[in-house]
Amino acid sequence: MRRHVRQTVRVTDLLALSDDLPLATIAAGEVLIAEGAAAGPLYVLVSGSVTVERDGVAFATIDNPGAVFGEMAVVLRKPATATARATTDIVVRVADDPEAFLMERPGAALSVLRTTAARLDGLTQYLVDVKGQFAELEGHLGMVDQILDTLVHHQAPPARTGSVRDPEGDHVH
Repeated sequence: MRRHVRQTVRVTDLLALSDDLPLATIAAGEVLIAEGAAAGPLYVLVSGSVTVERDGVAFATIDNPGAVFGEMAVVLRKPATATARATTDIVVRVADDPEAFLMERPGAALSVLRTTAARLDGLTQYLVDVKGQFAELEGHLGMVDQILDTLVHHQAPPARTGSVRDPEGDHVH
């Protein structure tokens, strides 16, 4: 089931904070980010519509100016977890060095954090609903409750410190 995703945070903040970045126009059907690809640029949607897919299944359409794409691969330092494909012709702002962009602009980093937290909150609400629906069932469907428990309690590895001046982080000076 594909949902139309409405951001609940002020994504226009990120649009304003990225207004000096280069613009790129991407044709409908083109891929901004390919699932499994190494972290690349960070994109801020100016206009148009983007479909997000995982394992070939489209699960969200995003058309809010100021929506961000590519932040998860950058922040987690791992390959992209989903494909972002232009549904219509789109215009995006492009941060070719996303870590520097986020470190040099705390307001942009906070805006990305708020957007990511809003997405996580929506997903958590959905998981709690699904968990409640399957909690009392037997067999394979009853396992959904255990699987969701594992997902909800998953903790990421410890964060490493670092900055533009100290990219190594986590060491004594």
